[in-house]
Amino acid sequence: MTTYSRILGIIFGSVMLLLAILITLETLIRKFFSLSLGGVDELGGYAIAIAAPLAFCVAMVEQSHIRINLLHMHLPTATQAVFNALAALSMGLLAAFLLYFTVQTVLDTQMYRSIAQTPWATPLIYPQAIWLIAMSAFSVAAALLSVKALLLLVKRDWKTLNRQFGPSSATDELAAELADLEQREGGKL
Repeated sequence: MTTYSRILGIIFGSVMLLLAILITLETLIRKFFSLSLGGVDELGGYAIAIAAPLAFCVAMVEQSHIRINLLHMHLPTATQAVFNALAALSMGLLAAFLLYFTVQTVLDTQMYRSIAQTPWATPLIYPQAIWLIAMSAFSVAAALLSVKALLLLVKRDWKTLNRQFGPSSATDELAAELADLEQREGGKL
């Protein structure tokens, strides 16, 4: 899963970097030449719609989403495990709902042959098809993680479930940051 999230993270970063370059170029051309590339806002909307599910996937796989664990850390191990499994399952359900909504939108777009209400009049099936692929990538990862959490819950493997799906402790986060620092500094720590 880490390779999967790394690839999606690279795609996400590339899309956002290209968007930033395009917006910068548009801004400079407008400022100095009073011209416009036209459609940069349209491309920005497509980029965000496509990149968002990729970012969701990376955050979910890498456990980098924000969690408030003030009460969580004081609960018994089994209760923590149940809540962690419920969190993974609810993420899987959310991903399934978003995929369903995306499929319905793409089917409607195809049926009505919808086009963007912009000067480019882009047939929306093209950016929405890419959006569907990105949402599918998120949904597959969410489904796999949900099944894994459910299996661990059924096995009553609380320790593994908490380790793989629970929030990191302050000690874990500090250790990860120090390891990252050591790697960046070439092992000089």
